Amino acid sequence: MRTPARTTAVVLAAAPVLALLPAAPAMAAPAFQMPFPCGQVWSGQTRSNHSPANAVDLNRSGDDGDAVTASAAGTVARVENTGSTSYGLWIELDHGGGWRTRYAHLSGEFVTVGQSVTAGQQIGTVGTTGGSTGPHLHYEQRLNGVDQKIRFNGSQILYWGTANYTSRNACIGPAGTVNTAGAPLTVRSGPGTDTSAIGSVPDGGTVFLTCYRRGTTVTGTYGTSNIWNKVGAGYVADAYVYTGSDNPVVPAC
Repeated sequence: MRTPARTTAVVLAAAPVLALLPAAPAMAAPAFQMPFPCGQVWSGQTRSNHSPANAVDLNRSGDDGDAVTASAAGTVARVENTGSTSYGLWIELDHGGGWRTRYAHLSGEFVTVGQSVTAGQQIGTVGTTGGSTGPHLHYEQRLNGVDQKIRFNGSQILYWGTANYTSRNACIGPAGTVNTAGAPLTVRSGPGTDTSAIGSVPDGGTVFLTCYRRGTTVTGTYGTSNIWNKVGAGYVADAYVYTGSDNPVVPAC
C-alpha cells in the first residue's frame, strides 16, 4: 500500500503595507517688501529677455549711492564681486524655507556672510558695477534656486513692463497722506528747505512718521507750520501732510 505523499503548505508573508504620507507643505513666501526705505517711490522694469526673466530692475532719479535694504529678515548667504561682468557687487540673503533674494550691481556692500539682518536694514548701496550701463538695482526673489515672479507687500509686480512702486519696508509709526495738489513732495536730508533733496513722495502718497523736528516755516495745503516729519531717512514739511492734527503726532527726534 502506497503512503500518500505529504503536502506542505507554503505561507507567504504578506508584504508590508506602506502608508502614504502627505507631502510636506511648501513653505509660504516671506512677506517681502521693496528693498528700499519706507515711503520711497521707485520705477520697476520687467522684460521677458531679462536674465533671469523674473528679475526686476529698479530705478529712480539720482539713485546712485541710495540705500538698499533687506526685503525681509534673514541671514547673509553670499557677498560677491564679479568685477566688470555679470552682477558686479552683489548680495544674496537666505530667508528660510528655500527662499532667497538677490541684490546686484551695488556700489557698496555693508554686510558679511553669516550675519543676521532685519527687514529694512541697509545692506548696500545702489550702483552700476558688473554688466550694467547705468545706476540701478537688479533684484530677484528665488525659491530653491529658481527665480520667481516678484511680490512686494503681498502684491505681484507688473509683468511685462514698467510701473512705479512705493516701499512699505519697515514702515512704522502713524501714517500721513501727502496733499500738494499735484507736484511730488520733496524729501529733504534735514528739517528745512535749505537742506539737500534726497527723494520725493507723489501727491496722494502715504508716509509713515517716526518723529519730528522744527525747522523752516512752510506754507502749504494745511496752513503754515515749522514742523518737519521724519519719514524714512529724510524729512517732509508737515504743511503738506494730513495727519489729523495741526500739532505733532509723533515724538521729537
